[in-house]
Amino acid sequence: MKYKIFEYDPLLEQYYEDDFDLRMNNFARKKSELLKESETLADFANGYEFYGFHKTEDGWYYREWAPGADKMYLTGDFNGWDRHNHPMEKKAGGVFEIFLPGKDALKNGQRVMAIVEHDGKELDRIPLYADYVVQDPVTTGWSAAIHDAEEPFRWTDAKFKPEKTLYIYECHVGMAQEEPKVGTYTEFKENVLPRVKALGYNTIQVMAIMEHPYYASFGYQVTNFFAPSSRFGTPEELKDMINTAHQMGIAVLLDVVHSHASKNTREGINEFDGTSCQFFHEGPRGYHAAWDTKCFNYGKNEVIHFLLSNLKYWQTQFHFDGFRFDGVTSMLYRDHGLGTSFTDYDKYFSMNTDTEAVTYLQLANEMVRQVNPNAITIAEDTSALPGLCIPIEEGGIGFDYRLAMGEPDMWIKILKETKDEFWDMSSLWRELTGRRPKEKVIGYCESHDQALVGDKTIMFRLCDQEMYWSMAKDKHSMVIDRGMALHKMIRLITMSLGGESYLTFMGNEFGHPEWIDFPREGNGWSYHYCRRQWSLADNPDLKYQYLNAFETAMIKMARKTRLLSGKMQNLWTHQSDKVLMYQRAKTVFAFNFDPTHSFDGYFVPVTEKGDYQVLMDTDEFQFGGHGRIGHQIYTAEKQEDGRIGFKVYLPSRTAIVFKKVPSKKKK
Repeated sequence: MKYKIFEYDPLLEQYYEDDFDLRMNNFARKKSELLKESETLADFANGYEFYGFHKTEDGWYYREWAPGADKMYLTGDFNGWDRHNHPMEKKAGGVFEIFLPGKDALKNGQRVMAIVEHDGKELDRIPLYADYVVQDPVTTGWSAAIHDAEEPFRWTDAKFKPEKTLYIYECHVGMAQEEPKVGTYTEFKENVLPRVKALGYNTIQVMAIMEHPYYASFGYQVTNFFAPSSRFGTPEELKDMINTAHQMGIAVLLDVVHSHASKNTREGINEFDGTSCQFFHEGPRGYHAAWDTKCFNYGKNEVIHFLLSNLKYWQTQFHFDGFRFDGVTSMLYRDHGLGTSFTDYDKYFSMNTDTEAVTYLQLANEMVRQVNPNAITIAEDTSALPGLCIPIEEGGIGFDYRLAMGEPDMWIKILKETKDEFWDMSSLWRELTGRRPKEKVIGYCESHDQALVGDKTIMFRLCDQEMYWSMAKDKHSMVIDRGMALHKMIRLITMSLGGESYLTFMGNEFGHPEWIDFPREGNGWSYHYCRRQWSLADNPDLKYQYLNAFETAMIKMARKTRLLSGKMQNLWTHQSDKVLMYQRAKTVFAFNFDPTHSFDGYFVPVTEKGDYQVLMDTDEFQFGGHGRIGHQIYTAEKQEDGRIGFKVYLPSRTAIVFKKVPSKKKK
């Protein structure tokens, strides 16, 4: 069969046509297994509407899928924690059910637990579809809590649609405050969303929403897939945060974790019914040794139902605009991609590929867009699997974007190993522009990964301890001057070349110092490094303001020129001069990475004659620079050698952005 992806990459048809037939046949076969006639995946993914707790006119229903359980009971505050007073009825297909008559049989805030009897043992379990899970302040144990809002949340975002090109502000609600504590949804709404709006970002990607008992896991060891983390507030407060973001024109993406799950049993879904195979593979295939977590069995229809229902739940109940799928590389390969260098296509199409996970990701992408045609999906994948970001009907997996994870790795490697006077201009161009045809990526130079304890943000890596005493505006420091200059240049070149959308982690826009370290036993349960020092950016006496102002201008420029939707063209690369020039969306960029050498009258080649205006440059006074660039009109003319362009003063460690403007008519 011919797939359109073969037009983009003929090698795939020449050598791997059978693999693509397998991919698409698996997808069609699984849909046929799951769906009744005329049913869609969105119709199928309704687990949360049946399972869990549901209030009716006559009382409350509680249902679970627990095929390995012999008996089940419901206990909690409502019955004085009597473990056997409320037995559940076992029905067909491993479903257990109980009905509690009366609207007040369960009340808001009451804690509940399921008791599962398996092989003669009684197991305490948090309900699989619990939508609110809380920690007891005395025992520190976790349990489900009845969440019965007095009235439905009133959404006002019916007309909101995400923008096509994403400028993503990756964020974590808990550490988004300056005080040494866990922040809340309401504080984020009031204090951080206005910052995101002012910076010009149009999307937030929110981490650690799905409930996780271990705070320091950054939300990546999920126990309760349908419960927004209670440590940040109530479900209504999360809805209010999202609704407010939409009112401000900001899309909200959920950092969803379907790549693995916490191995916890009492709090999590692991061994819920007493067996190890309810959700996960048995044996070594079901255990992720590097992460100490459990791996889903994506070939099991009930698991697919659970996970697809989870995606639809977050879309319909909380109005998330899409998902950043965590750990996609781990899903795609049986060895989780650990230690594999994806240097040739054979690594993608082999016995190592988890074809069941590939099918699940196709199902997820199709279902998400059936619920919301404007939904956005992003894959966190280091392998660059062919077709990952190609529509399913063209032979792909269906994601909109892949995170360009090689870009931050490149920058960290360069900063650690190479002095900037030896940076390779051709390599920078190649690494930032290289991607599969027709597959969009999200460019970024640093995310939360580069800020974790044991690593450093770009600004802290450039300046290190000098940031502690030399960031005052009246303090001169060559280390800080270099750090700020390169920080701006790295962000500008990555944003303008690195993808079809762009991402940063909160605080990095103004060069947040130090690292992220969650409270844990090893640091005395301190919140000192688990916060964002917004006061640094707000202090008019500190240089952080310069970096914040540059970020704002950079994003404004990119959005105004529709930069990231344009094609890229290399105009000039000169290694010994450390100069790189290119054009995108008729916007021209000139970089001089040389640490000391400024060029007077350097020729900027362009593709069209006419007048060019400086839109911005990294050396402006308002960005902490020296104001060495003239912002007059430059006229590009044809030279004797046939080239078209104009000459500029190109200072050291500086980048200039030009835009062609209408020429003034001569009288």
